[in-house]
Amino acid sequence: MALSDAVSKVKWRILPLFVVMFIVNYIDRVNIGFVRSHLAADLGIGAAAFGLGAGLFFIGYALFEVPSNMLLQRYGAKAWLTRIMFTWGLVAACMAFVHNETSFYFMRFLLGVAEAGFFPGVVYYFTQWLPNHERGRAMAVFLSGSALASILSGPITGALLMIEGGGLHGWQWMFLIEGGASMALCFVVWFLLDSAPRDAKWLTPAQSSALTSVIAAEQEQRSATRPAHVSTFALLRDSQILLFCFIYFAIQLTIYGATFWLPTIIKKMGHYNDFQVGLFNSIPWIISIVAMYFFATLAARFKHQQAWVALTLVMSALGMFVSARSSGPVLAFVAVCFAGIGFKAASSLFWPIPQAYLDARIAAAVLALINSLGNLGGFFAPATFGYLEQKTGSIQGGLYALSIASVLAAGLVFLARTRPGKEAGAGSGPSPLARGGNSAGKVRANHTA
Repeated sequence: MALSDAVSKVKWRILPLFVVMFIVNYIDRVNIGFVRSHLAADLGIGAAAFGLGAGLFFIGYALFEVPSNMLLQRYGAKAWLTRIMFTWGLVAACMAFVHNETSFYFMRFLLGVAEAGFFPGVVYYFTQWLPNHERGRAMAVFLSGSALASILSGPITGALLMIEGGGLHGWQWMFLIEGGASMALCFVVWFLLDSAPRDAKWLTPAQSSALTSVIAAEQEQRSATRPAHVSTFALLRDSQILLFCFIYFAIQLTIYGATFWLPTIIKKMGHYNDFQVGLFNSIPWIISIVAMYFFATLAARFKHQQAWVALTLVMSALGMFVSARSSGPVLAFVAVCFAGIGFKAASSLFWPIPQAYLDARIAAAVLALINSLGNLGGFFAPATFGYLEQKTGSIQGGLYALSIASVLAAGLVFLARTRPGKEAGAGSGPSPLARGGNSAGKVRANHTA
C-alpha cells in the first residue's frame, strides 16, 4: 500500500511539472518552423540555410548531452534541470536578434548546447523515482508534452507572429516572449522539484522507504553482471547500445522531418495566415496524443515492447510513403497525420527497452548517449530537406528516405534486448557492459564518460 501510494504521489506531482517543462522546451526548439518565410523575407535566409540552421541545434545538443547528464548526477536534478531550463530560455529569447545566416547558425547551435541533458535527464530521473512497470506509461505522459507543445505552439506562435511594434517584427516578439516564458518557469521548477525520494517532504517515511527499496532491488538485479563505470568507447562497443542509437535515430529523423516542414506543406494547401497555419499544424499532434497513450496502455497489458515499437514504426513508414506519393498537399497532410500516430507512439514505447537493459549506475550516461546520437536525426532531416527543396523544388526524396529508415528500424527492433546478458550470436563473447572481474575488458572508474 505504501508503495502504490508513493507511486501515485510521484505521478501527480512530478509528471505534470515535467509535462509543462517539456511543452515550453519543445516550443523553443521547433518554433523556427513557423518563421521560415519571415526569415527569408527579412534576413534572406533560404531553404538550404534554414534547414542547416534548424539542424545545427542537434549538433550542439549531441556534443554536450553526455557531459550534461554526468553533471546532473553530480549536482542533482533540482539544480541542474533548473539551470538547463534557464539557459535554454535565455538563448531562445536571444534568437530575436539574429541578423544573418551566420548568427542564425550560431544561435541554433548554442540553443542545442543550452538544452543538452534535459530529455535524458528526465528519463534518468524516472529510473530513480518509479519502478520498472510504471515507467512506460510515465514516459507516454511525459512525451505527450511534445505533442501538446505541437498543438499549442501553432496557435500561440501564429498569434505572436502577428504582433508588430516597438521596432520589432512579429517573429522577434515570438522568440522574446516564448524564451522569456521558459526563464520564468524555472523558478517554479526550483521550488517544486526534488532530486531524490529521500528529499521529498511530501512523501511519508514509509512511502519513501518503500519506493527506495523497490528501486534499489531492481537496480541490484540489473547490476549483477555490470561494472559500475564504463567509458564512452566501451559503450560504443556494446552492440545493443548501438542498436538503441540507430532505432532512436530513425524515430527522430521522421519526427523532425515532419515537424520542421509541416507548416510548409500546410501553406501549400491554401492561402492561410500564420494563425490559421498554426491551427492546422495542431491537428496531427492532437491525434498523436491519444495514440501515444493508447499504444502505451496496450503495451503494458499485452507486453512484448519490441513488437509494439515495430508496429508503430511501420505505421510511420506507411504515412511518409503515402505523403511522398500524394498528388496534392491535402492528401500529403492527411498522410503525415497518420505517420504522426506511428512516430510519436514509437518515441514513447522505445525508452522502456534501454531502461530495462541498463544498470542504473551507468544509465544517465548511456541514456544521454542514445538520446544525443539518436537526436542527430534532427540534424540530418531538416538539413537534407532544405537542400533537396532548394535544388529540386521538392522534398519527395526525403520522404521516401524517412519511410525506408522507419521500416529498417522496425525490423531491427526485434534484435533489441530488455535484459542484460551476453551478446547473442556465435563466438560473440560478452558485451563490454557485462564484463567484470579482472578481465582485460574491465574499465576503470577514472575513464568514465
